[in-house]
Amino acid sequence: MSGRRRRTTWTPPLRLRRTPRWEGQTPTWRQARPAVIAGALKRAAARPSGNWYVVGSSRATLARDRPYGRTVAGVEVVLWRSQDGTLRAGPGECPHLGAPLRDSRVTCGTLRCHWHGLALDGTPFAGWEPYPVHDDGVLVWVRLDAVGGEPPLEHPVVPVRPEGEGAVDAVFTGAGRCEPEDVVANRLDPWHGSWFHPYAFVGLEVAGTPEDGGDDAFAVDVSFKVARRLVVPVRAVFTAPGPRTVVMHITDGEGAGSVVETHATPLTAPGATDPRTAVVEAVVASSDRRGFALARAAAPALRPLMSRTAGRLWRDDLAYAERRWSLRSTGRFPG
Repeated sequence: MSGRRRRTTWTPPLRLRRTPRWEGQTPTWRQARPAVIAGALKRAAARPSGNWYVVGSSRATLARDRPYGRTVAGVEVVLWRSQDGTLRAGPGECPHLGAPLRDSRVTCGTLRCHWHGLALDGTPFAGWEPYPVHDDGVLVWVRLDAVGGEPPLEHPVVPVRPEGEGAVDAVFTGAGRCEPEDVVANRLDPWHGSWFHPYAFVGLEVAGTPEDGGDDAFAVDVSFKVARRLVVPVRAVFTAPGPRTVVMHITDGEGAGSVVETHATPLTAPGATDPRTAVVEAVVASSDRRGFALARAAAPALRPLMSRTAGRLWRDDLAYAERRWSLRSTGRFPG
């Protein structure tokens, strides 16, 4: 993976590119060999996660007066902030009579059950045991050792992101009827980009695969569509640092150093007949252009736009993942 290049002369970020008709594209099905995708998926599944699961964005858990709830692999989890802002996490059922703690209130950093007033400060109490939790500044992770079954890691494997305060981040969350491996497999198939998302990508070419040696990665040259013939060409490199994570690094072109992290979090218990998986995607954008300072200043307005863009792509990609699971679950998947 090449490092981020310093810009020595000003170059315009947009290019003019002739866009072929959808049916006029070069077919990619011969290059998108099922064995290559399956091999990358198998290696990703073998990498350690330390039993850490992404539960949502850091901003979603910033409220001091209310908790944040999420079900992970069939386990109810509740998170809240203590009075000094420290993140707390634990089982989402009240140890008294099982009330949903996600609907309770936080007062002075203490989670107070709305059924009978039982108070939890994040330490063990009445059979309620906290879960390890980690806030990396963009995403929040919780460690569920009973679910993951791996040797636990002290901290999650957080992908490398742009350094410093010069980045703008946004988080999209969606869910579909599939398993995490179906979401990861979607991301490890870069060949579908221009065919399946013609409104977003032009001229996608896979320049390197894990079979080429070196990093276990897919390198892709692609142009992001802006309007009509206006595009932004980049090189993107996809890697899977864990069994439920795929990361896209922009290594060359506009926004070099930016990353898109896709995390697949199971919502239902392992082996569920009707599985559900959450997609939590973090976009961390950076640029060494002077004008990017304006983007940072406008971050609150930009984040919804960035999330909507991710949401449009995932409307299609979740359909892809759901279809893959449907075929797998009925023994009809040809890959």
